[in-house]
Amino acid sequence: MISILNYEMGNIRSIQNALDFIGIGCRVIDTQKDILESEKLILPGVGSFAVAMENIRRKDLLDALNEAALVKKIPILGICLGMQLLMDKSEEGGLNQGFGWIGGAVKRFDPYKLSIKVPHIGFNTVYFESNNNGLFRGLGSSADFYFIHSYRVECQNREDISSWANYGERFTAGIQRKNIFGVQFHPEKSQTNGLAVIRNFCNLA
Repeated sequence: MISILNYEMGNIRSIQNALDFIGIGCRVIDTQKDILESEKLILPGVGSFAVAMENIRRKDLLDALNEAALVKKIPILGICLGMQLLMDKSEEGGLNQGFGWIGGAVKRFDPYKLSIKVPHIGFNTVYFESNNNGLFRGLGSSADFYFIHSYRVECQNREDISSWANYGERFTAGIQRKNIFGVQFHPEKSQTNGLAVIRNFCNLA
């Protein structure tokens, strides 16, 4: 049973639909107890980093999330904003602290410096690093996924980067450290390739 965390910022229904389509049971949760009893946990996300962290603190979920990820070692997948929350900090809406599970910061694409439109919207090719641990199994060395975001993560340690893409510059499309996974793209909106990523996460030992 996969748990989907409701912190009032997510595209929860789309993820439920994707899990239903591949025949994997799920539940939506928003309590400390349910977090700690989860076998695997998905952090969805659309919207503001600052508001997301405010909601998580208001619901008193941060300590349980830290215990689940860092002590119990529950596999956790952050999607889009959910991935950005895994980082140390974000500059969105002022400087805001994240979970701090992955070293680095969330920064906005610079449309003037990079001569691009922001947000980055649409399908883009994601290239997989050799250090990925099963999330991209069966997809070869690259695959196309759907993005919609104005901010991207900058990791302190290259070893935490599981995949990357290009949009005006090379940027991190996925992160991974042991049981903690994140993807900047939306697998639930990425058709067959996205369903493969979700299935691979659900099948992780």
